[in-house]
Amino acid sequence: MKHIPVVTTETVAGATIAAHLGIVRGNTIRARHVGRDILAAFRNLVGGEITDYTKLMAESREQALDRLQAEAESLGADAVVSVRFTTSMLAHGAAELLVYGTAVKLSADKSDN
Repeated sequence: MKHIPVVTTETVAGATIAAHLGIVRGNTIRARHVGRDILAAFRNLVGGEITDYTKLMAESREQALDRLQAEAESLGADAVVSVRFTTSMLAHGAAELLVYGTAVKLSADKSDN
């Protein structure tokens, strides 16, 4: 699947926003794993990166972005602008990662022709 551009800026370089289609979002909720928690507790004692959690967060971000892009594509969007990430704790050991932005239709800048 070819994904549409997702940017944190309010514009897309080389294009003009022709229409705003509305807010789109993607999220995932992940729970920690007891085995990882034991390793994380040990890592807290000796210091350093907790690579299992780093990997978990990276996978969560990618899944949330995929869901955001799928929602935008279902609206016929050409891009998503003003993208932001947020997290929240839902229960002990479970957190939500949410990504949201504005789906837009684009037209090529006349100055680029």
